[in-house]
Amino acid sequence: MGSILQCMDCAQQYPTTQVIYTCPACGGLLDVIHDLDALRSQVSREFFDSRLGSLDFPYNSGVWRYKEMVNPEIPPDLIVSHPEGNTNLYKHQGLADYAGIKSLYLKHEGENPTGSFKDRGMTGGVSQARVLGMNRVACASTGNTSASLASYAAFAGLQGIVLFQNKQIAIGKLAQAVAYGAACIRVDADFDRNIQLVRQLSTELDIYVLNSVNPFRLEGQKTIMFEIMQQLRWQAPDWIVCPGGNLGNSSAFGKGLRELYALGLIDKLPRIAIIQAEGANPLYRAYQNGFSHFNSMHAETIATAIKIGNPVNYPKAVRAVQWTEGAVEEVTDQEIMDAKAKIDASGIGCEPASACSVAGIRKLVEKGEIRRGETVVGILTGHVLKDAEATISYHRGELDGIESHYANHIHDATDSIEAIRAIIEGIHFARA
Repeated sequence: MGSILQCMDCAQQYPTTQVIYTCPACGGLLDVIHDLDALRSQVSREFFDSRLGSLDFPYNSGVWRYKEMVNPEIPPDLIVSHPEGNTNLYKHQGLADYAGIKSLYLKHEGENPTGSFKDRGMTGGVSQARVLGMNRVACASTGNTSASLASYAAFAGLQGIVLFQNKQIAIGKLAQAVAYGAACIRVDADFDRNIQLVRQLSTELDIYVLNSVNPFRLEGQKTIMFEIMQQLRWQAPDWIVCPGGNLGNSSAFGKGLRELYALGLIDKLPRIAIIQAEGANPLYRAYQNGFSHFNSMHAETIATAIKIGNPVNYPKAVRAVQWTEGAVEEVTDQEIMDAKAKIDASGIGCEPASACSVAGIRKLVEKGEIRRGETVVGILTGHVLKDAEATISYHRGELDGIESHYANHIHDATDSIEAIRAIIEGIHFARA
């Protein structure tokens, strides 16, 4: 069989040529299901390794290098790629010491073309929009999705439409959506309400939705796992730790790891830990009650990329945690910004939401959930320039309720060598 859409709840199947996001029969979320039996004879570690460093389209992309496991039937001329992926995997002992473990890697998805992991999903989603013959694509966004959608839509010659809430949108993200030419609409509502509006508009105006409810988005995002395993020479780590907002990434990671394991490309399943901000933690609250019930909430956190109180991919994220015997943790805004300051000072850098990974690892180590000798990969989801306002405000000590424990103060001087020398000689330099 070819790839099909399948409901994760009732297992009803649909063709991939049908424009749907949830199951028409029961409302459940959809998975893109590939023929793993057929793939076993097609893919291998050596097969994917042979494409590393390729200059040929589409295999120069860190998503489409794994085309057979993403969208095997799509014609190459319909693929929309910048290219994306091929992001670095950093190992930094200072950050490992801060987190309390011996072996820490950071996968930096902020190195994608528009500065976040969303580009991996967007190449999958926009390419599928072209397969379906759609002319308009839309999303609700806290910022990163809109930047990515606007870029990929423009690149593909499609009309991009983005709905923002009308406050707490990082200017760097808004600027990208505006610059790439999308129709930008600020709505007096939060992200969760904007998702509802986008879904309604899509049916009335023949618009293709590219939020993470779209299963083809998650097919692109799961390649973060594929690339990590390839960078680690197919030796799976003990833990994968990522921020949790709308829960698309963690959902994609669970599916991708399960496929890698089923195909024999990795020998064990890493455990997935999802880290939420304390003010936007509905998954963590459900985890505390054994996932027996879920309650949405009004979300508030400085990490605007994950300020989501009713995550659409909740069921898939629960599945990922259960499949991998994983964990869910929460961190405060103070812990997020302190971890961000340490990541930034290491020369790697990230946006606030990304720092949940390192803050969460540190907390799980303190609780004994992650052992000091285990190998951990943390996911950095966005570039350091995505929310420059939060960065400067932290170092100036201007964030309400947050102490700047690792502040790098800006110094003022007159135009004299003596004044500048005095400042330099008075600065204590400590390696990150």
